[in-house]
Amino acid sequence: MIPVTEFRQFMEQQPAFRVLKPWWDVFTDYLSVVMLMIGVFGCTLHVMQDKIICLPERSPPLNQTVALSNDVGGTSSSSPLPPIPGITEVKGLKTNLDLQQYSYINQICYEKALHWYAKYLPYLVLIHTLIFMVCSNFWFKFPGSSSKIEHFISILGKCFDSPWTTRALSEVSGENPEEKDESKKLPSKHNIHGGTTEGNLEKAQSLRSIPEKVVVDKTDASVLDKKEGEQAKALFEKIKKFRLHVEEGDLLYVMYVRQNVFKVLNFLLIIAYNSVLVSEVQVIVICDADIQDMTGYKHFSCNHTKAHLFSKLAYCYLCFVGVYGFTCLYTLYWLFHRSLKEYSFEYVRQETGIDDIPDVKNDFAFMLHMIDQYDPLYSKRFAVFLSEVSENKLKQINLNHEWTAEKLRQRMQTNSNNRLELQLFMLSGLPDTIFEITELQSLKLEIINNVTIPASISQLKDLQELSLYQCSLNIHSAAVAFLKENLKVLHVKFDDTRELPSWIYTLRNLEELYLSGSFSTDISKNVNLESLRELKSLKTLHLKSNLSKIPQSIVEVSSHLQRLFIHNDGTKLVMFNNLKKMVHLVELELVHCELERIPHAIFSLTNLQELDLKDNNLKSIEEILSFQHLRKLMCLKLWHNSITYIPEHIKKLGSLERLYFNHNKIEVLPSHLFLCHKVRYMDLSSNEIHFIPPEIGVLQSLQYFSVSSNKLENLPDELFFCKKLKILKLGRNLLTTLSPKIAYLVSLTHLELKGNHFESLPTELGLCRSLKRSGLVVEDTLFETLPSEVREQMGAE
Repeated sequence: MIPVTEFRQFMEQQPAFRVLKPWWDVFTDYLSVVMLMIGVFGCTLHVMQDKIICLPERSPPLNQTVALSNDVGGTSSSSPLPPIPGITEVKGLKTNLDLQQYSYINQICYEKALHWYAKYLPYLVLIHTLIFMVCSNFWFKFPGSSSKIEHFISILGKCFDSPWTTRALSEVSGENPEEKDESKKLPSKHNIHGGTTEGNLEKAQSLRSIPEKVVVDKTDASVLDKKEGEQAKALFEKIKKFRLHVEEGDLLYVMYVRQNVFKVLNFLLIIAYNSVLVSEVQVIVICDADIQDMTGYKHFSCNHTKAHLFSKLAYCYLCFVGVYGFTCLYTLYWLFHRSLKEYSFEYVRQETGIDDIPDVKNDFAFMLHMIDQYDPLYSKRFAVFLSEVSENKLKQINLNHEWTAEKLRQRMQTNSNNRLELQLFMLSGLPDTIFEITELQSLKLEIINNVTIPASISQLKDLQELSLYQCSLNIHSAAVAFLKENLKVLHVKFDDTRELPSWIYTLRNLEELYLSGSFSTDISKNVNLESLRELKSLKTLHLKSNLSKIPQSIVEVSSHLQRLFIHNDGTKLVMFNNLKKMVHLVELELVHCELERIPHAIFSLTNLQELDLKDNNLKSIEEILSFQHLRKLMCLKLWHNSITYIPEHIKKLGSLERLYFNHNKIEVLPSHLFLCHKVRYMDLSSNEIHFIPPEIGVLQSLQYFSVSSNKLENLPDELFFCKKLKILKLGRNLLTTLSPKIAYLVSLTHLELKGNHFESLPTELGLCRSLKRSGLVVEDTLFETLPSEVREQMGAE
């Protein structure tokens, strides 16, 4: 007998696939096994036993005597019997092939007289059952669908067993309902996009769904070790990619529907022809075989030995097929009575409190519907990994593992404002451990997505400076209240004005505001900065953007604004009317604004002390005469322009202490330039200057003088009368000799000579006691021309 296990491969699938087999698929699988056993049993009987047994049929011709056949070969008996009226004795041809004759007759009658249904019933049962089995499991084997199913089952098992699943469900579902209700009543939280409605916090539901902690709970954090946290993090990434792939189509749904439709059609076919033909399975079969010349007989009566059993098996098989078919019809009803291409996690959101779990569609939704038939707990635990709340919480725990308070303290440095600063770059979030560093004064966050600033920032009592460079930010209302009172300096770098956080306009104690980003190219929209009037303490405003005119909102703080910096990206700044109203400005920078003339509005800023017009298109500066009204102007930066000459009017700027004319196209220095006797710092490098007037000796306060990268061939001796010079840069010129009067510069600490045509250095350099080798920028070969004692003196630090 053929063992049933030989057919196991037709219905076997991976054990893990059972989660995608609802009760009706399991039930029909068992029915398939029973039907398969019926088919196998019938086939075995069909092979091992005689199929049919035939005997000659007596014919009743008149006026003949009957001779009973006593032998198998059909020969008449040797002892005559008395005649029987109405019966003719059957006589056959006597041969020596009796057994072969009847075997032949059995085969002829089996093929000719027996109905095909009675002959092939076991094979039909077997074939139809195998079709049912293949249809039931085809979507598990088909390449397009099996790959998705295997991937999904693999992820599902990991989600179910992940320690993070249990922790996330227990933490979130154990939330205090009162806190949740209160959080809904709180004023809307602010975000980097400037929104004020609670709808803008859809990406930060963790603030409402997970209780806030003032500092990280180290005991809870240790529950999920680093390895488990990384595994859970990888699961989130896998599910995101898998969801994008699976939600694109409905191959699994279509495949499952088609195989069930095919099973129903197969069921209808079986019922139709079996109900008609099952009566053809008869025990007695009449056979007429035209072999009378061989055996002497023509009519035979045959016994189908398995007819009774096959008839019972057929009726039994029809009963099982009927049950199987009605189960398939129920499956089709389940498939079509509601949409299985959409799946809602509403009950999970209500039960767990994780209210940002998204609904899914197409094949993703269909697989979840199938899993619910197996065990709804799978969907619930799987849903944890679809939630941004859960993902953000996990990222937070992983961050806290990676960035301990001790590690963060090691990264702290003192910044240019003499504040203790912590800089974090390209992290997945903001570690809670930051709020343990109570001595922190400046926090710099750069390119960090999903930054959530909780109320626990109030622990940083010394925090005064905050930098947000291209960060996606959500902030708690309590954190806004803290920043209103404590923040002094704020840096924000954005890509669009809509990303400007609205809460920056409420920081009443803010003193310095730095905004860097692109405004709209529409001039009318360029001035749509929100009102700055609440910034009562603002003294410094830095705008690095593409402004075409100075925003009107700046006028609101003009009464106390002291420093204004506008750095354009090459967009021409054409309107300066608002600039006239900022009479309290002490420092003004208009950099890369495509200015061709010095704006006249600047001449109204009588309190101005420093003016920077770097990187513009200035060629002529005749307007410099009007600077005489700026009696407090001490620093003038006209560097990186196209200025060709300096007008004589510059002598009237008697208050100037620092002059920047470097990186221009100046050829001649007017002697009047050196009548600004208060100048301490003068940079004329990277020009085309050939000659320095001897009037330079007037600048007795000069401490820094640079004429590097020019065309100087000699230096006036009067230069060395500026005895307060500490830094002198003469590099990259055409100088051939250095005057021994260099010895007069006893305060010199830095001397740059590299890039000239010197053959030797004067020994008098040794009299510049403050000049050391590190401060002397010169070729090594040229340094060797100095006497050894001078070299030793300079080498001694």
